[in-house]
Formats: sequence, C-alpha cells, structure tokens
Amino acid sequence: MTIKLFTPITLGDMTLRNRMVMAPLTRIRAGEDGVPSDLLVEYYRQRASLGMIVTEGTYPVREGRTWIGQPGIETAEQVAGWRRVADAVHEAGGTIVMQIMHGGRISHPEISETGRTVAPSALAAPGEIRIASGKAELPVPEALTADEIRGVVDGFVAAARNAIEAGLDGVEIHGANGYLLHQFLSPHANTRTDEYGQTPANRARLAIEVVTAVAREIGPGRTAVRFSPEHNIQGALETDPDDLSATYTVLAEALAPLGLAFVDVLHADPAGELVQKFRHAVAAPLVANTGFGSPTTRAEAITLVADDVADAVAIGRAVIANPDLVARWQNDADENAPDPSTFYTPGPRGYTDYPAL
Repeated sequence: MTIKLFTPITLGDMTLRNRMVMAPLTRIRAGEDGVPSDLLVEYYRQRASLGMIVTEGTYPVREGRTWIGQPGIETAEQVAGWRRVADAVHEAGGTIVMQIMHGGRISHPEISETGRTVAPSALAAPGEIRIASGKAELPVPEALTADEIRGVVDGFVAAARNAIEAGLDGVEIHGANGYLLHQFLSPHANTRTDEYGQTPANRARLAIEVVTAVAREIGPGRTAVRFSPEHNIQGALETDPDDLSATYTVLAEALAPLGLAFVDVLHADPAGELVQKFRHAVAAPLVANTGFGSPTTRAEAITLVADDVADAVAIGRAVIANPDLVARWQNDADENAPDPSTFYTPGPRGYTDYPAL
C-alpha cells in the first residue's frame, strides 16, 4: 500500500520528493557574524532527504537579530555562506527554503547591536533572554514609527532577494511564535492607535504587506508564510476567539489572491475549524506543525496527510536526532532520541553526530 506521506508533491515552483518537511529549528551555531559555516553546511546536507528543509529563523537586518549565533541573510558574507548550504542540499537531491525572521522585541540591545529593540508598541515581552554575560530581562522596546515600518518591509524584501541569490528555492516569512509580525497580530502586544493597530485588519496589515511585497519581488511560487494562531507564546497573546477568527480571516482573504507556495501553520489541532477554515480561505497548500509540546510522530504525520488534514507535515525534534528520518519512517525503523542539552550548544555534538541507520 502506498503511504501518501512518502509521495511527491508540488508546492508553488517547488517539487518535493516526499511530504516530510524539516521544521525551522533554532540551533544558534552561526557565530557572531551570522555566516553559515562548514558545520551548518554539513547539518543541512545530512537532512536533504526530507521533501523540504525550512531553515532556522534567519535575520533580515541586524535589528531583527534575536540570538547570539543566529544566522543572517543581510551581508555578502552571509549570502555566500548560505550559497554553500544550498549547493550542498541540492547536490544531495534536496529542496531548501529560508525562514526569514525579525525578532522584534524578543531581543536585546546587546544582541541587535543597534542600541535598541523594536516592536509595534513600547511593551516588554515577559521573560528573559540570553546575552553574552548571561541572562537578562527582555527590555522595553521602542515602538516603530510608520516610516520605520516601511523599512521593515524593505528589509524582508531585501532578505528574500538575497536568499534567492544564494540559491535557496524559496522563503518562508515568519509570522508566528511571538516574533515581530506576530507581535503586530496580537492585541496584547500591539496597542497602536494608527493604521497598524486597534482592529484585526489593521493589526494584520504589516504581515500582509510583507508577504505581498516579497511575493512581488521573488514570485509567489517561491513565497510562503508561517503563522501560529492562539499559540499564546512570548506575550503575543490571542485569547479572544472572535478577534482571533477575524484576524486570521483577514490574513487569509488578503493573501489568497497571491497564490502562495504554501502556508505553514503551527497549531495543536490542525484538523480543527480554525486551521481548516484558514487553509481553505488562503487557498494555498498547508504544511501542518502540531507544536512544541507534542513531538510529531510517524503515525500522526501519516494520518494528517492520509486524511487530507494537511498537504505536508513539518517535523522538528525527530529530524534533529535522525538526519535519515525519511528512511527510518519508510521502514518503520527505530529512531535516535534527541538530546535537548545540545539543542543550543556550540559545535558538532548533538548537531551533526547523530548516527544514521
């Protein structure tokens, strides 16, 4: 019997050899300069048998940098580093898209090195962030001006252009997990009173502008976006069901005419009304990710695709620990267990040294 998860699919301009997608996974091993090294090249090359790799969140501008060790796609050196990654993945028969991520207020002046952090409103996110000297409280950001918001859009567009120049197959705009675009979507993080605040349509405006501008620059068949409705993380709360529904309906209806390559939705219940309503309204293939709290299993992934809940499935921790996860799942073989103590540590341990079958 053919298992649909292991069959090819076309997403926009990209043809995937299976429907298993490597989720964007923060690993912070790109050093101070944000340039992909030999280590990153090997890490992504090892996982090229996945139908598609979505890279870790990559900053478009230094002000959008969230972690020390996060890769960027702003400088010529970063573009050259990513070209080596893309070449290695393509030589191994894989497909790779870049997640472009502006952290907004989930940062620190010592990380951004611009003297500030930015957000829709001057409201600090809860919690701490790691800087060179240890952990620090997340600071109160500066609220972006209207002119600066236009600059944010330009930064995403330039980053997308750089990613395509580096040879990646497409880009995924990060509008999830409490980072900048999600901060604008959340009525708890966004208390603006201008055209980017107050109503669902206004709060969705920046995400729509960014995705539309990127699609115009590199083509909609190479453009995707990730959302995490009601994930309620890092202070980007979406707790009013009516407001939540209205916000994501506005997003879907505005993005539908673009003909995006795919939408990547992180939600604990991808079969539920919220995600499925969004999927059909946005009129793009759905990559489902069931979330941080529950690692995606082989059985779950097979069922999500077989039951047409999703067109493809994004998988995180199992891919970290099993670079050959496709072969393991095809053969229903045992899996390596991931080692969380090495998720964010430097060097190859827990990164490129997991054994293959």
